[in-house]
Amino acid sequence: MNIDGIDHVEFYVGDAQQWAFSLCTAFGFRLAGQAGPETGLDGRRSLLLSQGGTWIVLTSALTADHPVADYVSRHGDGVAGIAFEVSDAAGAHAEAVRAGAVSVTAPAVHARGATEVTTGTVAGFGDITHTFVQREGDRAEFLPGVMDMFAADPDGPEALISVVDHAAVCLPAGELNETVAFYEKVFGFSQIFEEFIEVGEQAMDSKVVQSPSGKVTFTLIQPVAGRRPGQIDDFLARHGGAGVQHLALLSDDIIATVETLQNRGVRFLETPSGYYDELEQRLGRTDVRLDDLRRTNVLVDRDHWGQVFQIFTRSMHVRQTYFWEVIDRHGARTFGSGNIKALYEAVAREETAPV
Repeated sequence: MNIDGIDHVEFYVGDAQQWAFSLCTAFGFRLAGQAGPETGLDGRRSLLLSQGGTWIVLTSALTADHPVADYVSRHGDGVAGIAFEVSDAAGAHAEAVRAGAVSVTAPAVHARGATEVTTGTVAGFGDITHTFVQREGDRAEFLPGVMDMFAADPDGPEALISVVDHAAVCLPAGELNETVAFYEKVFGFSQIFEEFIEVGEQAMDSKVVQSPSGKVTFTLIQPVAGRRPGQIDDFLARHGGAGVQHLALLSDDIIATVETLQNRGVRFLETPSGYYDELEQRLGRTDVRLDDLRRTNVLVDRDHWGQVFQIFTRSMHVRQTYFWEVIDRHGARTFGSGNIKALYEAVAREETAPV
């Protein structure tokens, strides 16, 4: 299938303009295009945001009976689609359907001048869809004939992030293994990591699947049945089933990125001081100064290939579901188990802290 990366991520939201304002003002995205009834979209409006190699589409319904409005009513604002960059969208769509995926939208070609984009969509986990996207010609054109593009600002700020590193997915208990098998069979992913996390009376299972290119990674998480309900159960209840808990944005200087985002009003989860007191004993010397990590609340762990630095924002949503991650990889290809537990504990503290 040759999945070569995440082409874009689409959010279904109640107010695309408000989301765009927040992401542009705080996270450094720029408004790159728009689409609506005047460009052929039926009952909805979409705004395209861009930063580095990341495209995000924000879509809002214009009528109460539109499927986008139904999605937001059931799940709240959140990720509705993760699109894959491929060399043959029609072939990938047909292969996925043969392997057991449900077709959502048949392959279609969108062309303008020398630019041609072919898309085809299948169902993924929960209500999430995956669109195969094949681009020929001008890659600055998102969807010819549908999305009107805006000229880039040559004097715009330098990108803080490059691409989406991975998506973290919460699944109901009992669905983890079948979801792993689905992505292996349908999309050719492989399992590269697994971890059992236990915090007090709560527990969760986590497995990571990745495309052969290494450029599309899903961290799949389920609560452990029979244990005291915890934050994964809370997400599933508030979201209304399986969904994307967070997207990780890749930075090449996490300290500078976090400081910039904090100055713009982004709020991050706090890390207990004791985490840093024991860090060098647990991991040895870190690539980033310990004082900088402590000051910015950035977590660090390692795998066989190097170190990984991570930090998580507070959820900005009324349902306390979706949030963002900033990640910086110094050679690491997977995830250290210490950070998964640290995130679990940090989110648990946030849920009990005063608003």
